[in-house]
Amino acid sequence: MDVTLPQWGMGTSEAYIVEWLKAVGDTIAEGDALVEVETAKANDVVESTAAGIVEELLYEPGDEVPVGEVIARIRPAEG
Repeated sequence: MDVTLPQWGMGTSEAYIVEWLKAVGDTIAEGDALVEVETAKANDVVESTAAGIVEELLYEPGDEVPVGEVIARIRPAEG
């Protein structure tokens, strides 16, 4: 399951990755905080849109990411 950077407001077209709150291999539930991001107006947290295991984090802290871009991948938990 791909997790994308959501749009917070009409004027927001990108955000910066501040800090990943989960690491590759971590278990995550739908709605858990995944990453802190900074927009022009505020810092916010992106929540996971799926439950499972964090498989891939596609950006590093400090990277600028366009709204709608895939930022992480979550795979279903085994079992």
